[in-house]
Amino acid sequence: MSHGSKVFVGARALGFYSNHVPLLTKYNRKFKDTYVITSIGKAFHTYNCARFGLVSVSDTHPYEISCMTSDSKYVYTAYQNIVTAFIRSTTAEHVYECSGDVHLLLPFGDHLIAVDSDSHVYIWHITTQEMYMELEFSNATFQISAIMHPSTYLNKILFGSHQGQLQLWNIRNNKLVYIFDGWGSSITAIEQAPAVDVVAVGLANGNIIIHNLRFDESVMTFTQDWGPITAISFRTDGHPIMATASTIGHIALWDLEEKKLKSQMRDVHHGSVTGMKFLDSEPLMVTSAADNSLKMWIFDQPDGSGRLHKIRSGHYAPPTMIRFHGSHGKDILSAGQDCTLKSFSTVHEKHNKNLGQASMKRSVAKKKGLKHDTFKLPPINNFAAECSREMHWDGIVACHHGFPIVTTWNFQKCCMGTHKLKHKSFDDNLHVQATVVEVTSCGNFAVVGWSTGHVDTYNMQSAIFRGSYGIPVAHEGAIRGVAVDGLNQVTITAGTDGLIKFWNFKSKDLIKNVKMDCTISKVFLHRESGMLAVALDDFTLNVLDIDTYSIVRIFVGHRNSITDMAFRSDGRWLLTSSMDSTIRTWDLPLGKLVDSFLLDSPATSLTLSVTCDYLATTHVDDLGVYLWNNRTLFVHVSLQALPDDFEPTVVALPGTCINTKEIDNEEIKDVYEFDGNFKSPDQISSELVTLSLLPQSRWKSLTNLELIRKRNKPKEPPKLAQVPFFLPTLPGLELKFATSELKDSSEASRILQIDALAETSELCNYLSRAEETQDYMPVLLYMKELGPSAIDTQIRSLSPIGGGSVHMMIYFIQFLNSALSSKQDYQLVQAYLGLFLKIHGEFLTKDSDLTDELETLQRIQTTAWKELNKKFNQSACIVNYLKNATI
Repeated sequence: MSHGSKVFVGARALGFYSNHVPLLTKYNRKFKDTYVITSIGKAFHTYNCARFGLVSVSDTHPYEISCMTSDSKYVYTAYQNIVTAFIRSTTAEHVYECSGDVHLLLPFGDHLIAVDSDSHVYIWHITTQEMYMELEFSNATFQISAIMHPSTYLNKILFGSHQGQLQLWNIRNNKLVYIFDGWGSSITAIEQAPAVDVVAVGLANGNIIIHNLRFDESVMTFTQDWGPITAISFRTDGHPIMATASTIGHIALWDLEEKKLKSQMRDVHHGSVTGMKFLDSEPLMVTSAADNSLKMWIFDQPDGSGRLHKIRSGHYAPPTMIRFHGSHGKDILSAGQDCTLKSFSTVHEKHNKNLGQASMKRSVAKKKGLKHDTFKLPPINNFAAECSREMHWDGIVACHHGFPIVTTWNFQKCCMGTHKLKHKSFDDNLHVQATVVEVTSCGNFAVVGWSTGHVDTYNMQSAIFRGSYGIPVAHEGAIRGVAVDGLNQVTITAGTDGLIKFWNFKSKDLIKNVKMDCTISKVFLHRESGMLAVALDDFTLNVLDIDTYSIVRIFVGHRNSITDMAFRSDGRWLLTSSMDSTIRTWDLPLGKLVDSFLLDSPATSLTLSVTCDYLATTHVDDLGVYLWNNRTLFVHVSLQALPDDFEPTVVALPGTCINTKEIDNEEIKDVYEFDGNFKSPDQISSELVTLSLLPQSRWKSLTNLELIRKRNKPKEPPKLAQVPFFLPTLPGLELKFATSELKDSSEASRILQIDALAETSELCNYLSRAEETQDYMPVLLYMKELGPSAIDTQIRSLSPIGGGSVHMMIYFIQFLNSALSSKQDYQLVQAYLGLFLKIHGEFLTKDSDLTDELETLQRIQTTAWKELNKKFNQSACIVNYLKNATI
């Protein structure tokens, strides 16, 4: 059974900023900054107000977040009947469970209050998670719609209902304190006013009541003509201003001293304003809505209204097409059903760009507002971009759904271009529409295909018409695809007539026709390799070589219409998405399917970065752009042809949570627990050469000891110091005293003992024992402990003159054979071998037994060096190619 994709793994989602859940504001005393928290579905984002940048992203919830709240320590979220407390806005620390779906939350000191859809109120102790109290209301008589804690009211909670009543409860005694009759309309919002005992109540009929709870009196009443009140907020920087939000995206500002409307802010959002908060003691307000935007407003206008200060926004309608832009693969151009063209950065959201909304008259749109722009163009359904000339003129062309005019866009200026491309012959034809566009690699020309079968060429700088293909039309039917090769030699067109035509780009003459077996859906050209991918209406894929005009590959496997295609930068892979909810990777040299995975929602568009590190996808009824990492860049992935009956498994979109209940606890322990005592093996593989970890000073100067001694020889003889005695030490790096007893100099014997001449060195003893056991590792460990001078002494002691013998020299050569065969401590053994040959070279040539052993050593040494030299040469060639070749 398959387990997702072998090539791609989910990275993250781009373009999400807010949804229908109201935002939260939270002040951090340590950093002296206010943070804004917004829900994006199954997670929530935290932004700082100083830079309006993303600070953190929470862990993913299993289901959509229904409501949120916060206190000084935790952020509380609810999904279905589960309430979770997040610490540091990232990690879940406490979990609480209700019997129904939660829609209201309120932190209250050490307790947390939740209200479910059945108007059942739960009160928990936050840290112990123990149930403190439960209150039950009937939806028929009092369906809770709002909840708040009046300031200075000890242990009191105020509940608002859909029936219009208010009830004040003491949760310590579980008693109803007071019932407010209401105002004959459902309560939609309750907000504490800066004054004590006063709250603002928003109603479904558009009224805002400033009510005194202490005396049960309405201080003032305002009426908003835009429908129900969705949010209320008060300024706390010294201005008596109250802001109220509506369901149509407008905000009203009320002067509480003069009791009148101060000003209006129209079209703040596309749709209902669900979240609105003034920052404490600042003339700033943040708003959010279901249009996937988060905005900050600053109040410095003469009429008291606010102007847009900062914004974070994505598409408020699903994207229709995406393409990586630029030579670095860090920006993604995205066209959406909201008629806008945006750019999302894969590095940081501060690099995101909004190129604006498509309009025939941008100046009029700026005056009337984007929402009331009568010249707004339909959504972009196809666009092409080239960055080679974008510093000089527009580099993006786009065609709009059912519209005959092609627009240009400027990525550097982040705006719509000045040119509108349309042939004069289409002025009287009301049914013509542009279907596909293409920009040449030089950035000088745009090729446009029309629904009438015409294909025209325009100059990008001046929008001058440069000719048409075909007499009178290029195809008998709508154009489904156009492409131009990298050298502007050949133009390729594809139509609904099932023909692919090759034209001379300059002379506009027809070169070749290729008839397909079915109607063509779309085409995609990889300019570097000259491979043209053709998607047909029978769900098959054909790959054409534009140099030979022949079909080189046919891929069959999709079960629904193909929505988009993309080539890897080297032309080896072809990636396709389809309405069958699969994304497939086809290997062109192999001619087979090598990877396939299934998604919950079909992908409407996909694009692969130039560096092949990211795959970006968009999906049906989804506002985000999803990034997938290419695993082949980080780990070795064995790609083999998948069988014809391969059934892909579902892969969750980036950001979704893995269901840990299906994973074995022991497996989780093995993966996530680590004791920190990892020790690297002495040798990773017997096929590899392993170097010694000893410092270079211990072996690099072994063959130059005589030169070093000569250089360090003192100019004057050392002066004898008058010391009472000295302790003799043994040679070596470690300080060891001789075990022989000290004798008085007067009693010391002056006769040379014969036994002293027969004593062998320590190295000879180790070699003798190693010959018996055939284990030479103790010899190597012993020599590692010696210093350069001691090693020189021990190797000199192997010869018969130094107290050794020919057998000892043979044993040492066998030790070198064993060390070289093991491929461990390679450079250390080479240093020992060099010193041995330098000291005993003349003696070795005179003995036949030693010569035979040296020949065996030479064969082992030559084999090891050839293998190592081969790897050196291969690595050097690769480095030289990467440094000099044009990639």
